[in-house]
Amino acid sequence: MTLRLGDTAPDFTQDSTEGPINFHEWAGDSWVVLFSHPRDFTPVCTTELGYTAKLVPEFAKRNVKVIGLSVDPVDDHKSWAGDIQETQGQGLNFPLLADSDRKVSDLYDMIHPNANDTLTVRSVFIIDPNKKIRLTLTYPASTGRNFDEILRTIDSLQLTDGYKVATPVNWKHGEDVIIVPSLSNEEAQKLFPQGWDEQKPYLRVTKQPNA
Repeated sequence: MTLRLGDTAPDFTQDSTEGPINFHEWAGDSWVVLFSHPRDFTPVCTTELGYTAKLVPEFAKRNVKVIGLSVDPVDDHKSWAGDIQETQGQGLNFPLLADSDRKVSDLYDMIHPNANDTLTVRSVFIIDPNKKIRLTLTYPASTGRNFDEILRTIDSLQLTDGYKVATPVNWKHGEDVIIVPSLSNEEAQKLFPQGWDEQKPYLRVTKQPNA
């Protein structure tokens, strides 16, 4: 099953380090970051899980829940959690799905046979409170993901959902944004009374409205 932006994130019930999880019920009215790992006791993913655990308070500020996935069983996950705590200085503080039957992996197309026909690739899904998929990323097993970038993207998504703006290259929270081209100057005057820098008719730069 190929999932695209705007699709409804498939629901599922699966075991985890925090007990059985019914995904949509667990997500509630929160945003969700769902990300997968090839298997337990892998070096790159150990660093990712530790770093993500450190970011959990930042995700919480943004009404985001984090949930991981690996194809190994819960007992292995719990043993791996000890390694994560020991090597990364941060314990696992979010659920890690035990997808031993590949149910979730298949629903989310996390197994790419040309890369490996049994292990999940390292995918990321950002899902909004309406259960719509807003971002997808897939990394090779050898390259660690940038979870600061995932946090930055959530900042952008939440900002642009609330205001008629887009965020420019390398944008970070608090920096200038772009007024969407579909908004006329007359309409923009009402929404952005502080004005803007019109570099081109289609490129109008203004202060972040909620900074």
